[in-house]
Amino acid sequence: MPQLDTSTWFTTITSMILALFILLQSKITNHTFYLNPSHKDMKPITHSTPWEKKWTKIYLPLSLPQH
Repeated sequence: MPQLDTSTWFTTITSMILALFILLQSKITNHTFYLNPSHKDMKPITHSTPWEKKWTKIYLPLSLPQH
């Protein structure tokens, strides 16, 4: 039974890592990143609703006076 030849493994692994590194670098350099992202103005928006101006109360049936 023949022995496993591992003499070329170092060269293969090294060249694979180098190729992946070059590929990754070329993919990253093709992306455009914003240099100075602008912040959105996060002021709270107030909505005027008609029920905010008047007093309201919810009457439960059990809280009504008994006759």
